Amino acid sequence: MMKLHDRADSHDAAQRLLAMAGRIPDLRSIEVLVDTLDRPGAYDLVLRSTHADEAGLAGYQQHPVHQDVLTWLSPRIAQRAVVDAG
Repeated sequence: MMKLHDRADSHDAAQRLLAMAGRIPDLRSIEVLVDTLDRPGAYDLVLRSTHADEAGLAGYQQHPVHQDVLTWLSPRIAQRAVVDAG
C-alpha cells in the first residue's frame, strides 16, 4: 500500500506499475488498485504481485524494469506498508 505526496500521481503510478506485466520473468501476476473515495487514513494505491517463491520476489525487486519504476515512484511515496505472504 502506498500513500503518495500528491494523489494526482496515483493513476500515472498505477499505469507504470501495470506496465511491468510480461516484462519481468519473476513477476507472475500484478494488480494495482487506486483509491477513489479519498477517505481520511486511506492509502492511494495498493500493489499486489505474486511470485513463485522468495527468490522470485528478490529477482523481481532487482530486475531493471522494476528498478526503473522505482526511480520514478520512490520520491513520490510519502508512506508505504508491505505484506509478504508465502
